[in-house]
Amino acid sequence: MSIFTDALSGTRARYLLLGSLTLNLVFAGAAGAVAFQHATKLPPLQPIVGMDRGVEQRFDRIAAALPANDATILRADFHAQAIKLTTAETQVRLSEQAIRDSLRAQPFDPAAVRAAMAQSSQAKDRFVELVHETVAGATAKMSPAGRQALADWRRRRVAAATTTQ
Repeated sequence: MSIFTDALSGTRARYLLLGSLTLNLVFAGAAGAVAFQHATKLPPLQPIVGMDRGVEQRFDRIAAALPANDATILRADFHAQAIKLTTAETQVRLSEQAIRDSLRAQPFDPAAVRAAMAQSSQAKDRFVELVHETVAGATAKMSPAGRQALADWRRRRVAAATTTQ
């Protein structure tokens, strides 16, 4: 009988050893995965100054001042033109950076500054033209009350800004 219990305890010991090794491997793998994730984790993105002044945020501020149906129309027209508008906005920002770069260049080249300014002016003109086309297309579908609210939007915004100061 003692030989049988020794055989059972040896088998049991092997299973316990195998189970212990398996658990250790699982824990080591989990710890390694956490360490790897922590080591390769990118820092959180910081807010970019001026990003609240993008074309989408501007359209949202305008739409917030409109009646609900007209705001939906404006947002829908914006989303239909979103790629063109954001591309044009990006071109404006890049052209402004080109002006800053040409002003910092050594040796200084006035012709390069003029060329960068001309490109920036053209980029701004294209952007404004796209904004106007988008707004004009939306206003054709708006109610008279929505068009009136759009006409008064800038005045109300300026008035609100002066009363809060």
